[in-house]
Amino acid sequence: MKEWNVEICDVTLRDGEQTPGVSFSCEEKVRIAEMLDEIGVEVIEAGFPIVSPYEKRCVSAIAHMDMDARVCALARARRADIEAAVDCDVDMVSIFIATSDLHIRHKYRKPREQVLAESLEMVDLAKEHGLQVRFAAEDASRTDFSFLTDVYRGAEEHRADYLSFADTVGFLTPIEMHGIMERLISIFRTPLCAHCHNDLGFASANTIAAAQAGAFQLHTTVNGIGERAGNAALEEVLVALYLKGGVKRYKLALLTELSRMVMHYSGVEVDILKPVVGENAFRHESGIHIAAILEDPETYEVFPPSLVGGERRFILGKHTGKKALEHELARLGYQLPEEQVCRVLELVKDRGEKKAELTDEILVDMIKLVTEGAPS
Repeated sequence: MKEWNVEICDVTLRDGEQTPGVSFSCEEKVRIAEMLDEIGVEVIEAGFPIVSPYEKRCVSAIAHMDMDARVCALARARRADIEAAVDCDVDMVSIFIATSDLHIRHKYRKPREQVLAESLEMVDLAKEHGLQVRFAAEDASRTDFSFLTDVYRGAEEHRADYLSFADTVGFLTPIEMHGIMERLISIFRTPLCAHCHNDLGFASANTIAAAQAGAFQLHTTVNGIGERAGNAALEEVLVALYLKGGVKRYKLALLTELSRMVMHYSGVEVDILKPVVGENAFRHESGIHIAAILEDPETYEVFPPSLVGGERRFILGKHTGKKALEHELARLGYQLPEEQVCRVLELVKDRGEKKAELTDEILVDMIKLVTEGAPS
C-alpha cells in the first residue's frame, strides 16, 4: 500500500473549544497539546489570539513549548488579528474569509472582489513577519466555484503556503468532497487542506475522501467536538489513515487516553457507540460473535483494541452463548461441568431479558446458586 501524503492539523484547542459551553484553561490546553505532539500530530491550532488577553497568553504559552509540532493561530483577515498572532510567536497563521455569496452578503456587505483584495493584503503582512500562511475559504462548499478558484489563485500568487477548503456547515457528501478536492488539486500547486464539519454525520468520511483525492492537511478535533454537531474526529481519521492510507507513523495507542482527557476537560461525553473510543467500541455480547472472536478476533474486530489503547470486553446478557459464558467463568476462576454451565446460562439470559444489570458479583451468586444452592 502506497502511503498517502498527508499531515494532521488538530484544531481541538480552537474549533473544539467553540463547542457551546466548553472552555479550556491554559493548563488544560498545554496538556492536550503535549499529548497531540506525542501522538505525532504535525500542526496544532492553539487558539484565536484576538479573542481575549487570556486566549492570547494561552496561544503564546503553547507556541513556546518544546514540541515537534508546529503551532498555528487563527486570524480574520484583519491587521489586529495578524499582529496578535505574530505577538504569540506562532509558526503559522490561518487567515480565513467567508467566500460564499450568502456569507459575504450578511457578514461583509461589500463586493466579494473587494473582500478578497483586502484579505490578500493580510497574507502579505503575515508573510512579511515570516509566518507560514494557511488561507482558508469559509463556507467553501457553498461558494461559487469560479470565485473559489479566484480566491485560491490570489492566495497562491501572494505566497500562501496552504489553501484551506472549509465545509463549514457539513454540506457535502464524501463523493462530492472527493470530486471537488480532485478538481482543486488539478488546478493549484499549493497544498490543499480539508476542514470538515459534521452536520450530516460525514465529517470524518469527508476528510478521508479528501485525503484519497490528494488533500494534504487534514483538520480534526479529539472526539469530534466542535460547533453544532462537531468536526472530523482525530481518532477516526488516524485509524482510517492507518488502515486505508498506509499511514503508520502516529502513536495510536494514546488515542483512548487522549479521548478520556478531553472528555474530562470539556465536560462533553462521547456516545457509547462512538467509533474507536466509545464504551461499546470493543464490547461484545452476541454469542455467535464471541465464539468467533475467541478463535480469531479479526472475525468481528477490524482492528485490535490495543492499537488505540482500548480494551476488549465480553458482556453477558440475552444474546450470550455457552462459549462466551465459559470464557467469563474461566476469567473468574471457575470451571463447571456442561450441565451447570447451561443452568448458569439460563439465569444469565433470563436476567438479560429483564434488562437487569449483570456484574461479576451477581454472576458469582448465580454460580453459587447452581453449584451450592446458595441464595441468588
